[in-house]
Amino acid sequence: MASTGKRNGRRAGKEPVVGPPCPAQIDPLAALRGPDDPAWDVYLTGTVFLDIVFTGLDCAPVRGTETWARGMGSSPGGVANMATALARLGLRTSLAAAFGDDHYGEYCWDALEQGEGIDLSLSRTVPGWHSPVTVSMAYEGERTMVSHGHEPPPEEPAPDCPPRARAAVASLTPGRSAPWIAQAARKGTRIFGDVGWDDTGAWDLAALHDLRYCEAFLPNAAEAMRYTGTDTPRAAAHALAEHVPVVVVTLGAEGAYAVDRRTGETASVPAIEVEALDPTGAGDVFVAGFVTGSLAGWPLADRLAFAGLTAALSVQEFGGSLSAPGWAEIAGWWRTVQSVREQEPAALRRYGFLAGLVPEEAVRPWPLRRAVPTIGFRRSA
Repeated sequence: MASTGKRNGRRAGKEPVVGPPCPAQIDPLAALRGPDDPAWDVYLTGTVFLDIVFTGLDCAPVRGTETWARGMGSSPGGVANMATALARLGLRTSLAAAFGDDHYGEYCWDALEQGEGIDLSLSRTVPGWHSPVTVSMAYEGERTMVSHGHEPPPEEPAPDCPPRARAAVASLTPGRSAPWIAQAARKGTRIFGDVGWDDTGAWDLAALHDLRYCEAFLPNAAEAMRYTGTDTPRAAAHALAEHVPVVVVTLGAEGAYAVDRRTGETASVPAIEVEALDPTGAGDVFVAGFVTGSLAGWPLADRLAFAGLTAALSVQEFGGSLSAPGWAEIAGWWRTVQSVREQEPAALRRYGFLAGLVPEEAVRPWPLRRAVPTIGFRRSA
C-alpha cells in the first residue's frame, strides 16, 4: 500500500501539537548495555486508536438523558498505551503501526514521536484511512467503551523481518499466527505474550499457536482458568507453566501470582490500594513494568511488585497512555509511602528494591496531576 511522506518523521510543515519530549530520568538497563546490543529494547506492532476519555461520572449514562462528565482528555490509545508505558520507564521502544491520514492520526503520531520519544521509523501513514477512535467512560472504578474504525489497511504494520530487539510484546489471537513473532524469536528476541477474551468461547490453549515462542504469558485470572479448565488462578498458573517458561496471572484487586518454571520460583504480590479514577490501560502498564524488570534481570517477586506498582499508579489518572507512570512518579510514591506513620514494615520491605533505582535528586510531588492534552490547542511560544 502506498504511503505518504511520513514514514521516517512527522508530516512536513506541521508543528507538533504536544510539548517537548520528557525522557525517563533513569535507564533501568544502563548496567547491561554493550556495543553489540540491539538498537531497541522493545518492539511493538498493532493498531493505534485515538482515545477520548470521560471521567468524573457518578453512574453509567442513562438512556434518553444527557450526562455531563467532570473530566475529559484525549490521547493515543490501543498499542500506544503499551508503547508509552515502556518508553516512560526508560526502555528504547520501536513501534510499527498504521496511522490515519487525518488530524487524529497526525496528533497521535506527534504525541508518540515528539512527546514520548518512541521510534516510528517502521510506521506509516495510510492515505484516506480513518483513524480508529475509542470513547471511554469511567465510573465506579470501571469503564465502558465505544469504538469506531474502518477496516484496517491490507498491508500489515509489522515488516516481514522485525528489527532486532531485546524483547517484544505480542497479543496472541486464538486460531491465528503472526509470522513476525516467530521471526523475532529466531533472532533472540524475548517474546512476552498477552491475550484477550476468546469471543468464540472455545478457550482452546492449542489454538494459541504463537504461545510456543513466548518466554512469558500474562493472562488475567478468568482467562487463565478458562484456558486450563482449573478452579483457581494459582492452579491455572502452574498448568500454563507446562507450556511457557514464565506465567503471570493478574488477579485484579488481589494482586498477581507468577511462576517461573526454569528457576522454580513462585511469587504472590498483593495489589496496592489506591483511589482508582480510570482503569483504562492498566493491564498494558502492568505488562510494561514486568517487561522492564525482566530485561533488567530482577528476581520474580520484584518484577511482579514493580508491575503491580506501575499499574496502581496508572489508575489514579485517566486515559491509557496519559496515565502511564515514569520514574518521577515512582520515586514520588516511594518517598511518600516511607513518610507515612505506622507504615507496615513488611510492605515497605517488599518495595525496598526501589531504593537503588529511583533518582536521588528532588522529584515532583506525588500524586502527580498531569496537564490534559486536548486536540487543537497550540503551544505557547
